[in-house]
Amino acid sequence: MFYEDLSEYDYQAEDAFTDRESGVYGLWYRPAYTRLNIGWLEAGRPYSTGMVPVAFVEKLKALQAVQWMNVCLGAHECDLCPEKEPPEGNGEVRIPGSPGIAYAAPFLITHYVTVHGYRPPQVFIDAVLAVDLDAWTATRWPDVPFPWVPEDAERMLE
Repeated sequence: MFYEDLSEYDYQAEDAFTDRESGVYGLWYRPAYTRLNIGWLEAGRPYSTGMVPVAFVEKLKALQAVQWMNVCLGAHECDLCPEKEPPEGNGEVRIPGSPGIAYAAPFLITHYVTVHGYRPPQVFIDAVLAVDLDAWTATRWPDVPFPWVPEDAERMLE
């Protein structure tokens, strides 16, 4: 599924945080912020390439370990890989940007960066590096390590 970097995300009207440990949908809401696409790559479509800081890759992996958004029942395979069994992803990640902006990336973004040489826009790299990982890892479900969650968000506790 291809979306141009920094175009407005419109794949789903609502966002759902899922607890990675239990797999339970913990919070479902209509975002109050604007979501911008990052890293939605597809075979046959051009994408930017280049070096990225090692610290960016490590931080992105760490953020994906504590945040899981819009998990789907099916999985999306990397169609850039010629392998017989390409890697797959079934969720997204949100990274806060400037006030009122969040970057929406597929969970395969780390794979795209490390294996296919994808270089996200600098504003995304800077946003990832700016996240306070200690604050995100200290927050556990049903609290959510993300700003701008509307106060009327529906918590789906099981």
